[in-house]
Amino acid sequence: MHQTRNPDHRIVVTGLGALTNLGHDAPSTWEAMREGRSGISCIEESGFERYEGWNVRIAGQVKDWDPTRRIDRREAKRLDRVTLLGVYAADEAVSHSGIEFDKIDTDRCGVVIGSGIGGIQTIEDGVYTLQNRGPARLSPFTVPRLMVNATTGNISIRFGLKGPASAHATACASSGHAIGDAMGYLRRGEADVMLVGGTEAAVTPLCIGAFMTMKALSLRNDDPSKASRPFDVDRDGFVLAEGAAMFIIETLEHATARGATIYAELVGFGNSADAGHITAPDPEGRGAVRSMRAALKDARLAADDIDYINAHGTSTPLGDRAEVAAVCDLFGDHARSSAGGTLLMSSTKSMHGHTLGASGAVELIACVHAVRDGVVPPTINMDHADDGFDMDFVAHEARERPIRYAMNNTFGFGGHNVTLIVKRFEG
Repeated sequence: MHQTRNPDHRIVVTGLGALTNLGHDAPSTWEAMREGRSGISCIEESGFERYEGWNVRIAGQVKDWDPTRRIDRREAKRLDRVTLLGVYAADEAVSHSGIEFDKIDTDRCGVVIGSGIGGIQTIEDGVYTLQNRGPARLSPFTVPRLMVNATTGNISIRFGLKGPASAHATACASSGHAIGDAMGYLRRGEADVMLVGGTEAAVTPLCIGAFMTMKALSLRNDDPSKASRPFDVDRDGFVLAEGAAMFIIETLEHATARGATIYAELVGFGNSADAGHITAPDPEGRGAVRSMRAALKDARLAADDIDYINAHGTSTPLGDRAEVAAVCDLFGDHARSSAGGTLLMSSTKSMHGHTLGASGAVELIACVHAVRDGVVPPTINMDHADDGFDMDFVAHEARERPIRYAMNNTFGFGGHNVTLIVKRFEG
């Protein structure tokens, strides 16, 4: 499926914000991606001390971070970590954009945020309190803290945004869907400005334990920085991570009228369903092909127009193989190194791990900078490509190259596939 493009409403990115294990803002997050630095480390205990028997002890945690730098201390105490991350990144995006919401019509400004799991720490703590201390000791803030839409609600309240507002929860595709949804509001003329992105804070005992029992996580505890290795023959699973990334996107007319700095243009959105298995991807990547093809159609582009793909690239044996199959099927010789193809594809998850529902937004940071700066971030730890992976994965080091169009793929449990296309802004 894809949205019908309205050429009268071009969509531009005018503000970026991020809070990740690579950096506590968008510039430092991009700098780490560009330099090929890993944010994976040993898990700092937070509830994990209650239990024994962990054979996964690594994750991509946001460490040494003080939320009160941007959020009032009393307000922060009422929010789950997932919302703290999201509001913090949103505040940066707003500041970065230079937008002044008190001077524009906020009925035409909205919020769409994606999160695959929502306030899971609140849920886990609530169950522990219920079992050990009884229902009377549950916090009255439990429900507004755990809601998947809590980040959307708190951001709209914080900035007084009264336009379209929703939350998306489609597993790892959540923030990709959120951004695509927001693009639709702008294209249809239902809004002038949208604050969009994704947030996730799932490095918790339940989530680590659940993915661990599925045998989905890397067991490379002795060398955390080498654990996430998309497309490498020795990959053994993904590394769970937390983080948030937010954007101000608006119509070109609105951005131009207020004299905004424009960082990139959003030109394509596509999505599809595998309709096959609740956790495993289609082995041939047919759903991913449909999503990418829909985004190309939406952007009115041919496959050869794409210069760079920021892959979903989780570092799982099945997922990486399905994505490579899909890309080679759709892009043909443009993707194949042996045929002289020039398409570049990398996975920044090799550095920051898998942020689940925030993935699409975190990785859009890389795509925006790729087209703006002419730099493709690397896939670190990609020592030996798996058999048949005939592509240029930008191994180990960033590559300087003019990028006009970048594609961003996010695929989620449930068979959800989302593709976004970013264009270098050329006026």
